[in-house]
Amino acid sequence: MSEEYILELKGITKIFPGVKALNNVQFQLKAGEVHALMGENGAGKSTFIKVITGVHKAEEGEMFLNGQKVDFKGPRDAQAAGIAAVYQHATSYPDLTVAENIFMGHEIIRHGMIQWGAMNKEANKLLQRMNADFDATAEMGTLSVAQQQMVEIAKCLSTNARIIIFDEPTASLTRSESEELYRIIDQLKAEGVSIIFISHRFEDMYRVASRVTVFRDSQYIGTYDVDGITNADLIKAMVGREITDLFPKPDVKIGEEVLRVEHLSRTGFFKDVSFAVHAGEILGFTGLVGAGRTEVVESVCAITRADSGNVYLEGKETHFQSPSDAMDAGIILLPEDRQKEGLIMSWGLGRNVTLPVIEKYAKNGLNNEKKERELSKELLEEVDTKAVDIFQPASSLSGGNQQKVVVAKALAQEMKVVIMDEPTKGVDVGAKAEIYAIMGDLAKQGYAIILISSEMPEILGMADRILVMCNGRKTGELSRDEATQETILELAMEKGATTKGGAA
Repeated sequence: MSEEYILELKGITKIFPGVKALNNVQFQLKAGEVHALMGENGAGKSTFIKVITGVHKAEEGEMFLNGQKVDFKGPRDAQAAGIAAVYQHATSYPDLTVAENIFMGHEIIRHGMIQWGAMNKEANKLLQRMNADFDATAEMGTLSVAQQQMVEIAKCLSTNARIIIFDEPTASLTRSESEELYRIIDQLKAEGVSIIFISHRFEDMYRVASRVTVFRDSQYIGTYDVDGITNADLIKAMVGREITDLFPKPDVKIGEEVLRVEHLSRTGFFKDVSFAVHAGEILGFTGLVGAGRTEVVESVCAITRADSGNVYLEGKETHFQSPSDAMDAGIILLPEDRQKEGLIMSWGLGRNVTLPVIEKYAKNGLNNEKKERELSKELLEEVDTKAVDIFQPASSLSGGNQQKVVVAKALAQEMKVVIMDEPTKGVDVGAKAEIYAIMGDLAKQGYAIILISSEMPEILGMADRILVMCNGRKTGELSRDEATQETILELAMEKGATTKGGAA
């Protein structure tokens, strides 16, 4: 092993029944380096991390730590060697305190007694290093996602970790929370901690990493200096082909108004929100996370009930009593959390697709399974879902393909308005391009589309008009031509809200 690297892996191969999850991959991490690991969903990144942390044992290959060959028998061996991981979803105990979570499994014990005072003191020292605004005695379940992530980092530091792996850490964070995470990572780097940073977001890589390694189809593709690789070359390395237009926005003639919302309010969530969307139009909803975007469309769909305001569909005022009423009328919501709200993960793809229209294929209490299978197969092929067959469980697919199943499920219904809430959250760049192409095709077919997104390039690249919200209020509305990242951010933070925007 080269003395230049604190961690080096060579020829790592991991095989599961019928699947080669890693195929002769390699990786090198320098001391005090932030090294990004990127690739499409299913490229092998998660399996690779589990090999490093001792969760999985590779069938082939070698791992060296500080120049010495290591062979971890389990996660405790990796932890003892100074390797820790911060995962996208916190693996915490919500009913325990922050200190209890931090020291779980390696409590401070003297004379057979847990030293609660000492643990609280040490936990507070770790939290102070990160400028945390909460105390070690706080209950974990009361913390925000960003605060819970701080606890996870503190947990790593409490084991004296010198190598920390961050797995999609910004996926559920606001812009300001992401900036705070970047600051913490910069601080850890300055302290000599080496970091492996997994992300689908290019801005994460550019902000924190000096080098990036790319995996594709379970294989090592290459390692590059972040300053020396273009977006186009990085995308090609990740997906194996050039994506000439990441945002394939079609030129569509905007038709008649389909949906109009006037002065919609819900106490504590949003106030006096008005907008309209037309046939063939993509209306972008943006703003900082927590601005009230999702809450507005949930009230439009009768998932929650607005206190005041009016909703008009094709010029007629609606009074939906339930989400099924909205669906029957043609307003279809593709939810942000596809796994909890969009799909039944243990079910096959076909049954997920036909679930909203199952009564159409039932007679005398019995399903016409042949017709049901034909429809689901046709729709899954239409959105180019990569799957073995329609009986494959949704849980077995990558995030991008799960999102395609959610779209196919929408296509099974009679649609007029399609609301897509963070449709590319947690999916790789190749799947993003495919989802954008599907969105463009829906617009060409004349559907009215509402795109809710926190991703600025996505909004600027795909929307015909952009509605900006802040703290539950509409602060502006911009045409495609006048929208820039700067103008949107001003409105998202209520700067310039009095000078920008107009009626829907």
